[in-house]
Amino acid sequence: MAARHKALGISVEEAAAARAGQIPARRFGEPEEVGEACVFLYSTQAGYITGQNLLLDGGIFESAF
Repeated sequence: MAARHKALGISVEEAAAARAGQIPARRFGEPEEVGEACVFLYSTQAGYITGQNLLLDGGIFESAF
């Protein structure tokens, strides 16, 4: 992102805000959110979940099954 902001002539904060604005959740994820997902998948509540991909991307990946 540092190279991008220099090429556009904007600050790092402005570049980060623009990038976050492209994410449907309108923010970057936090490391704790990934950790909490891992803890859930390791818990007994997720005992019936098998062979899945879990996207922790704030909704930016668009797909239709």
